[in-house]
Amino acid sequence: MKRVIFNQKGGVGKSSIAVNLAAIRAAQGRRVLVVDLDPQANASHYLLGDLQADHHLGEFFEQFLGFNLLPWPAKRFVVSTHFPHLNLMASHPVLADQHHRLEVKHKIYKLRDALKELDEYEDVFIDTPPAFNFFTLSALIAADTCLVPFDCDRFSRQALYNLIQAIQEINADHNPKLRLEGVAVNQYRARANLPKQMIRELKEEGVPIFKTCLSSSVVMQESHERCQPLIHCAPNHKLTSLFQQLADELSD
Repeated sequence: MKRVIFNQKGGVGKSSIAVNLAAIRAAQGRRVLVVDLDPQANASHYLLGDLQADHHLGEFFEQFLGFNLLPWPAKRFVVSTHFPHLNLMASHPVLADQHHRLEVKHKIYKLRDALKELDEYEDVFIDTPPAFNFFTLSALIAADTCLVPFDCDRFSRQALYNLIQAIQEINADHNPKLRLEGVAVNQYRARANLPKQMIRELKEEGVPIFKTCLSSSVVMQESHERCQPLIHCAPNHKLTSLFQQLADELSD
C-alpha cells in the first residue's frame, strides 16, 4: 500500500504522522519505506538524525533533468535507518530548486515508476511539502491513498475541501486508483467544543474521519530531539498508543 501524507496547510504534523505510522508498521515486521519529498527534510532528519544519506531524492530527480539515457535503479536511492524493516528515500534541500525544472520537463510520473520498481515494500509512506506542487502531484499520482492530517481549524477545513476536490481531479485525470483514505485529527483537544463540532459536521458531510484522534504532548518534541519514533523512545506513552490505534485503522 502506497499512501501520501498531505495537507496544504503547514504545521499539522505531516512528518510526525508519516514517520510514526511507518515505524509502527515496521515494528510489526512489515517491510516499510518512507519517501521524503519535502525539501525541509524533517522526516529524513527524524529517522537519520545528523547522518547524511549516501544518496537522496535530489540525485534521483537530477538524473532526469539532463541527458542520462540509463538512469540508476530506484534501489540506489534507498537508505537504511537504525530501525529494523524501515528504509528511507531521503530528502535534500536541492529539491526546492528542482521542482520548476521537473515540471517544465513533464517528469511527473518518475516517482510512480520508481515505486513500481520497489515492489518489495508492503507499506510506503510519502511525506510531502505543504503546497500543491510538482512533488505533491507526483506523490498523489504514485499512491493508492491519501491520508490527511487535520487540526480542526477553520482554515484547515477550507484546505480540506480543496484537497478533496484535487484528489477527485487527480483520480479522474491521472490515477484512477487514488482515494482519500481518511482524515487524521491531530493536536486534538478533547475538552474543547469546536473540534467536536467540526468533526461531527465533517462526518455528516460524508468526509471519512479516522476514529482515533491524536492528542498533543511534549513527548512528541522529545521524540524529534532524540530522532526516535515514539514506538522506540516512548513505547508505553498514551500518544504512542493512539498512533498504534490509528495504524490499526489503516488499509492493508
